[in-house]
Order: sequence, then structure tokens, then C-alpha cells
Amino acid sequence: MAEYIHVVRRALGQLGGHGGVKGLFVQLFRANDVKTGALIGVDKYGNKYFEDTRYFFGRHRWVIYTTEMNGKNTMWEVDGSMVPAEWHRWLHCMTDNPPTTHPPTPKKFLAEVHQFNVSGSAQAYVPYSTTRKKIHEWVPPKAL
Repeated sequence: MAEYIHVVRRALGQLGGHGGVKGLFVQLFRANDVKTGALIGVDKYGNKYFEDTRYFFGRHRWVIYTTEMNGKNTMWEVDGSMVPAEWHRWLHCMTDNPPTTHPPTPKKFLAEVHQFNVSGSAQAYVPYSTTRKKIHEWVPPKAL
């Protein structure tokens, strides 16, 4: 019987942790997962970082992405590149200290405004090739 009470208590905690039934379903459809844990911090873009040590290692830290970042609506298009560099270390267990308690030292090579990874999209950078092709496409002869 105690097992069922524990399951019901966790289900009610999930409902309350996500803001009710609507928030629970939105989180389920956005991330295919509903977890609750301790809020560790929020970055400057609005992403929220959580931790719960009851989950096994590698799944005990997660992020709930913001719905708008850099002027782009990210409600249904979440991407791993939305995590800034300072939170990436903590999220992937490279350090135990989150940036809220141990802020990183500023580095010249880190961008001030975090950019999305646009690889595979129309905005991706494609350099202009200056070398000749080794294989040329066939051009049919012109009719006279």
C-alpha cells in the first residue's frame, strides 16, 4: 500500500511542479519527459536548470528551455545549442559547481550573445569554392 501512496504523491508533485494539468501536458509534448527536481538556476535567456539525485547519473540534471530566445519563438523547436557555454559544463557533469554559485571567468573567445547552431538549415554558412570540380555534369549539345 505504501508503494501506491508513493506513486500518487509523486504524480501530485509532478502536477504541482509543472503548473497543473496544462503545464504538465505542455512539458510532456515539448520534451517527452516530465521530471520535477530542485531548481538550480536560470540563465540570462530564461532556460531553467534542474537537478534531482534520485535519478541515475547522466539523467539527474536537465534543462527546461525558454519559449523565446534571441527573438525566435522556440516553443516547439528546442535545440541543444540553446544552452550557453557556462551551463553546458554543469549540465554534462564536467563540474559539480553550477554557474550560480561559481561564476566562470570571462574568456575572450566566448560570444556575448549566444547563437543557435544553424547547421543543416537555410542560414548555414557555406563557403564559396574556388577550386575546379573534378567531375563535371554533362551538358547536352545544342540543336542546330
